[in-house]
Amino acid sequence: MRSPGRPPVARLEDRQRFWVAIARGMSSEDAGIEAGVSPAVGTRWFRDSGGIRLVSLAPLSGRYLSFAEREEIAVLRARGRGVREIARRTGRSPSTISRELRRNAATRGGRLEYRATTAQWHADLRARRPKIAKLAANQALREYVQDRLSGTITRPDGAAVAGPDVRWIGRRHGRRADRRWARAWSPEQIANRLRADFPDDESMRVSHEAIYQALYVQGRGALRRELTACLRTGRALRVPRARTRGRGKKFVTPEIMISQRPAEAADRAVPGHWEGDLIVGLNSSAIGTLVERTTRFTMLLHLPPMEGHGAGPRAKNGPALAGHGAEAVRDAIATTITTLPEQLRRSLTWDQGAEMAGHARLRIDTGIEVYFCDPHSPWQRGTNENTNGLLRQYFPKGTDLSRYSPDDLAAVAAALNGRPRKTLGWKTPAEALDEFLAAQAA
Repeated sequence: MRSPGRPPVARLEDRQRFWVAIARGMSSEDAGIEAGVSPAVGTRWFRDSGGIRLVSLAPLSGRYLSFAEREEIAVLRARGRGVREIARRTGRSPSTISRELRRNAATRGGRLEYRATTAQWHADLRARRPKIAKLAANQALREYVQDRLSGTITRPDGAAVAGPDVRWIGRRHGRRADRRWARAWSPEQIANRLRADFPDDESMRVSHEAIYQALYVQGRGALRRELTACLRTGRALRVPRARTRGRGKKFVTPEIMISQRPAEAADRAVPGHWEGDLIVGLNSSAIGTLVERTTRFTMLLHLPPMEGHGAGPRAKNGPALAGHGAEAVRDAIATTITTLPEQLRRSLTWDQGAEMAGHARLRIDTGIEVYFCDPHSPWQRGTNENTNGLLRQYFPKGTDLSRYSPDDLAAVAAALNGRPRKTLGWKTPAEALDEFLAAQAA
């Protein structure tokens, strides 16, 4: 008898636990430990499957022997029990036990020796139902998909344009790096266009998920893995949704999200609720902006670069020498906002930038409540975004913002606060703020 090799390092149940952990947002290494294997094995499982779960999470049908039953059979067999007694103790048919001992026994030594792990491995191998992928079997369909994914783009006269020469490195392209030029249709566009191009040919049909699996899963033999570079995202692996949801800033918790902000801030009924952001210029220079939601009153934060900025290569995870790190922004906000009366320090809404990692200390120092917008939702700070657009008249994009002094920023803020606004009934922000303070003092 010829042995098919050796059993793998883990069973189906271990892989199921691994993918359940992945679905919860855990990393490949942590999910491997959760499944009882090494972090390296977890990483290999994830990469070999392209980030796609290929095992079913459904519980094993009672029709088939479980690993626990096979362990019991192995123990009873080692004690010399017969087939009928083993069947009686396990609650299975004698023919099932006889077939199990014969078909799934270890054969490495040339004898039929029954071991639970080897028997489970043989059973898993036999349970596989390999099916040739449609893209591997249908050459015309495969060529159509490949051409729409990676086909060369052309000029209006039909001449081919090669684009940048980019070597595929087996993982996602880096930021600010050249991308491969191709037709780059999405799998969904390809799958739906097939029906329009081949309305009467049912063989020219494939789902977008089948295309993704052919790209991501190694060993399918359909599409080359490097064609993932032609996808819009350029991902070489599928990223679980739970993992992307866990990528938010660690300092942002549900109780300080914008949904928890008081209703008086949303309807602009009471002054004292601010929106903040940074405008960034050349060489990572920046200016902080604070805008009051009701009166549109603007205050600017001076964020000068720290000593050593630009003197050498930037150290990874080093200090924020550009001047708009968490500590610098926190101190600048605290210094500026504490010049206001307490009734004008109700809340501050910011995006989820890392410069606000010190929000807890800011709340203690100033007494102002800090709230964060949802990711990629700048419209939730519409007043601030509009003001930033006005400020670009004075601080254009691509210019060095570190050359301006605090007096320069104060002059620009005074200019904005002295402009009449239609939304304020043609009052200026300064006048609207003065009216509120006068009413409070009366």
